[in-house]
Amino acid sequence: MNTPDASAPPAVPTPALLALRVAALAVHFRRVQAERMQGVALLNPALSVEAVGFEWADAPAGDPIHAVAEGVLITPWFMSLLRLPAPLLPHGDRVGRKSIRDFGIERFEFIGAFDPALGYHETCALFSPMNGFTSQALARETAEASLALVRAAQPVVPATEAVPARRAFFMGRPAPTGSPA
Repeated sequence: MNTPDASAPPAVPTPALLALRVAALAVHFRRVQAERMQGVALLNPALSVEAVGFEWADAPAGDPIHAVAEGVLITPWFMSLLRLPAPLLPHGDRVGRKSIRDFGIERFEFIGAFDPALGYHETCALFSPMNGFTSQALARETAEASLALVRAAQPVVPATEAVPARRAFFMGRPAPTGSPA
């Protein structure tokens, strides 16, 4: 397995690197499905693992080494927004920690995760379980529509405002004041 290497050269966000990182993401979750999820009733047999709409987000202060690929990961057991840093990073004791992150034009609460094959990454659940989806095409359409919503050309919510509830946002309803993400 690949493990994060502190001596490795910094990863510059190129289309080739994006393709490699997204392919590694899909391979990892297909392996999780095959090795850890077999026999789990939570799996929707109509679905498969698919990475949808991943693209490089703007790096902080234009620093390409800290670029993050953003997209949606579909699995037979969940669908999540996912942030995947360009370099294979160590977990840095961030696994399970919650952070508010910009994703497109919105802000969401992400949870830190780590796997040696992927390095540190962050997820924000959209759907779990996935029993409401009757086909991969419907799941993909939902993922693409979600990305279109968060990548639309609208102003970003200022950091001082409450983070909208995910389901309210994606259902097109305003979140109640003070509601959790």
